Amino acid sequence: MSITDDALKANESYAREFALEHLPMPPARKLAIVACMDARLTVEQALGLKTGDAHIIRNAGGIVTEDAIRSLIISHHLLGTQEFIIINHTDCGMLTFKGEDLAAKLEAGTDAAAVTPQSFHAFSNLEENVRQQIQRVKSHPWIPANISVRGFIYDVKTGELNEVPAGKARGKSAK
Repeated sequence: MSITDDALKANESYAREFALEHLPMPPARKLAIVACMDARLTVEQALGLKTGDAHIIRNAGGIVTEDAIRSLIISHHLLGTQEFIIINHTDCGMLTFKGEDLAAKLEAGTDAAAVTPQSFHAFSNLEENVRQQIQRVKSHPWIPANISVRGFIYDVKTGELNEVPAGKARGKSAK
């Protein structure tokens, strides 16, 4: 049996006991989160959230990509979120490579060029990356200036969140 088959079997049990049909579409806590996809970070538990409390947008590195911005705009303007959180974490795989090196390796290994992704958004400094993601959100013309945008680094060894002061990002940290 595959892992997907195991997950589908677990879903059968979940669906039999399902009791969340009453939840409204807008998130109850009016919160949207952009976080890394790392399996060691359980966003809901780390922040004391329940299903229906927040929109959680995850990708490699917790990067505010064009798609993350799209989701944040919809989250705020159509579903009423009022605060945004960015979460990166210690021991992140995005710190272990350079995007252009990975692209070259993939191109050589597959003997094929690809149009997407245009960037892997690797970075070398966690705090700078968080600052850059905050700045990407705050500088978008469709995100109101009064929206709170705060960034954090989750420590995978302790479970603690440490806030990164927004400040001004020094330069291009994602590659």
